[in-house]
Amino acid sequence: MLQDIRENSQGTIAKIIVGLLIVALSMWGVDAIIGGFSGEPEVAVVDGEPITEREFMRVVQMERQRALSEMDTADPSLLDDDEIRREVLNAMIQETVLTQDAARQGLELSDEDIDRLITQMAQFQVDGEFNRDRFVAVIRNMGMGPMEFRDAMRRQFVVNQIRAGILKSGLVSPQVVQRLLDIQYQARDFRTFELSPSMVEGQVEVSDEDVKEYYEQNPGQFKQPEQVEAAYVELSLDDLAEQIEVSESDLRQEYENQVDDLASEERKTSHILIEDGDEAEQKLAEVQQKLEAGEDFDELAKTYSDDLSSAQDGGDLGYAGRGVFDSAFEDAMFALEEGEVSDPVETQYGTHLIKVTDVRSKEPPSFEEMKPQLRSQLAEERAGDRYAELRSRLSDLAYAEDNLEVPAEELGLELKTQDGITREGGEGVFSHQGLVRQLFSDDVLDDQYNTEVIDVSPGTSVVARVREYQPGAQQPFEEVREEIRTQLVEQRTQEALSDLGRDLIARLQDGESLEDLEIPVESWQSYTGVSRSSQEVDQQVLRRTFELPEPEGEATTYGMTESGQALTIIALDDVEAVATENKEQELEQWQEFVAAQMAEREYRAYRQLLRDRADVERP
Repeated sequence: MLQDIRENSQGTIAKIIVGLLIVALSMWGVDAIIGGFSGEPEVAVVDGEPITEREFMRVVQMERQRALSEMDTADPSLLDDDEIRREVLNAMIQETVLTQDAARQGLELSDEDIDRLITQMAQFQVDGEFNRDRFVAVIRNMGMGPMEFRDAMRRQFVVNQIRAGILKSGLVSPQVVQRLLDIQYQARDFRTFELSPSMVEGQVEVSDEDVKEYYEQNPGQFKQPEQVEAAYVELSLDDLAEQIEVSESDLRQEYENQVDDLASEERKTSHILIEDGDEAEQKLAEVQQKLEAGEDFDELAKTYSDDLSSAQDGGDLGYAGRGVFDSAFEDAMFALEEGEVSDPVETQYGTHLIKVTDVRSKEPPSFEEMKPQLRSQLAEERAGDRYAELRSRLSDLAYAEDNLEVPAEELGLELKTQDGITREGGEGVFSHQGLVRQLFSDDVLDDQYNTEVIDVSPGTSVVARVREYQPGAQQPFEEVREEIRTQLVEQRTQEALSDLGRDLIARLQDGESLEDLEIPVESWQSYTGVSRSSQEVDQQVLRRTFELPEPEGEATTYGMTESGQALTIIALDDVEAVATENKEQELEQWQEFVAAQMAEREYRAYRQLLRDRADVERP
């Protein structure tokens, strides 16, 4: 073989190949030959700077882990990977744009600065000292190497410098803030009356032609969503537990194991709390002296206790068992006999004198009372291993088979069906969005694969497949005729009410009274001194009232708003200013808040400007 290679390398074809390589190297360099092998795939290029696929996937994985950690029960099937990828890519492009801007401004961190920041981070410390092993372990868990982490720190720090600089530049004049505070605290006097749909009932007509025309002009509103009929098998821990036999002797043994924990003692206590301070020792000594003299504990608690919530009740804390109070308090409480008062007890809250006023014991339930619960506990514990075993086997079978009959038969599960499942979900197990998302995935919907095993709830796992697919279709006119008619009647009733309301407001502005309007409203509903935070007025009416301009002189400002199916006419009579001169602290808080809001808006605009100017290529 070696001889064949040696002979062929001297042939004409080999010489031509070598010649082409020499030309390429001389014209474009080594990268022309090996660049395709050494370069990393890119997901985007921002002003010439690439975002590599490896870096992108690392951040995607970190975001997936973060999203899972925020779930009560981590369920990967509930994650929308496409959405995560979009959000991560947009965030990485934005970060790159900001990093490039920081570089143009000369903002950078030296290696020494980075080292100092890392060694000061608490998550990398053991016993208050930087620990390299902890550092490496933490960043490896994040899917990063030391150099990658340092680069990420460098980028994030300089970006934060830009943000901090803009946020600190937020300014707002005291006059603006004072005006905002005045507006916030102002009160309004106004009147209302309501127009009901019955007032325009005779004016609303909807013909068959109107209904048909609406149907034809709005086809998108009457489209039946695509649906699937699914076959599925459901593995349930509860079902397995019901099949487990638990003997009487096992139940009695478990009862004996638990009975001591079920019996409990509760103590009713009162206390006098002396908070730490310069006069604490003197105050404590005075209380102890009066107790020794026979004065009433409850009365002393009312006078001396710093626990204001219990002092008025003579220091009464009610009944409590173990695990409720601070350990030192609890130890002292359970060491006392009924009626005894403790020595001073130190806790984080101060010094306590504790008195036990009553002791009661809680008898454990009988074996017969506990028997159903014990059986359920033991059966579920024993079914757990079987459930894990069957779930693993179900996963293998669902992957290997192109049907669900085999998994159902082998595992002894019922093969069920459900129809009418849309992309929004269905009933029962198909209310789980992860399962529905898989059901409508290309692999399952088009290629007729089974879904993965999806844990739709703790102890319940499901595998499904599509039996029949119904594409979205236009609903027949006859099915939606009455729905359209009802919709048009409501719409036109509201339009007629609005026309009536505008006409009445115009007449009121011309000086007419309610009697002149000739509508079945006897009088205005009056409100005086109503603030923005009032809960006594319909919130839609309140919002609209505070949107109306302030009346000029003796005039009244009118407006209207929808409130449910009715329409409310509003007459704003007066705006009352509330004194805010003595609200210096609140004024200062508003100043900081408004300045921060303005600065944040400027920062968002600055980011968007940089993003709009950047040349972004997405392969």
